[in-house]
Amino acid sequence: MPFAKLWRAPAGVLGLLTILLFVPHATAFGQEEASPANQLALADSSTPDSSGASNASGESAPVTTKNESVPLRQPKRILGVMPNFRAVSAGTIPPPPTMKQSFKIATQNSFDYSSYLFVGVTSALALSGDKHPQLGEGLAGFGRYYWRGFADKTVGNYMVIFALPTIFHQDERYYALGKGNVWKRLGYAVSRVAITPNYQGRNSFNASELLGRGIAQGISLSYYPSQSRTGGEIATKYAYAIMRDALTNAFREVWPDIAVHALHRHP
Repeated sequence: MPFAKLWRAPAGVLGLLTILLFVPHATAFGQEEASPANQLALADSSTPDSSGASNASGESAPVTTKNESVPLRQPKRILGVMPNFRAVSAGTIPPPPTMKQSFKIATQNSFDYSSYLFVGVTSALALSGDKHPQLGEGLAGFGRYYWRGFADKTVGNYMVIFALPTIFHQDERYYALGKGNVWKRLGYAVSRVAITPNYQGRNSFNASELLGRGIAQGISLSYYPSQSRTGGEIATKYAYAIMRDALTNAFREVWPDIAVHALHRHP
């Protein structure tokens, strides 16, 4: 279904896609956000050069002809708030990330100003829902939820974006497809939790994502109350983390189209 027709669908469709903006940050367990364009790999501005030459950031510009439209570029932030540092614009091929670049992206995702805000929101929701009664109530209880939620997010980011990709030589940036019908693009985006390019640019099993989220959940056993350490609780939190990352990828993929065709604004 072309995006131009999608925007004429019932308002509920657009509402669902917009709600996904908050999915990466909304978890009752206070977990880390998935993560998301590398500032070292994406151009700050400017339209790609049709000659295909590399821009100042080292990212190769899309090659287009007069009959082709330039793919919509991924912004560094979505709606000016949601970090999108892991996204790579459609049609661009940056060099493999260095260890320093991967560390920088993990740090940006962990300590961006929006992270403190969203951890506060998810911690408040978890507290109001009494997800972990052993953590207590009131301001003291909120503090206990908050630092655990922040630890979840930070450990997950460094495992998935920096540590394991460095070991396995995998590129955990999200490469937008940017073309094709909406279902093809959404399917591609969701599949990236299981498939990611290696340093040679070939698709590989995404061990960094799937193993990294598991390690992060294992580490959380050391600081969550005993009632949250059951196999069922850990499996639920792990599945939620993977699902959240898949939905984050899907939202990254379609956001430029939502911005242009539905909101009539630059992504």
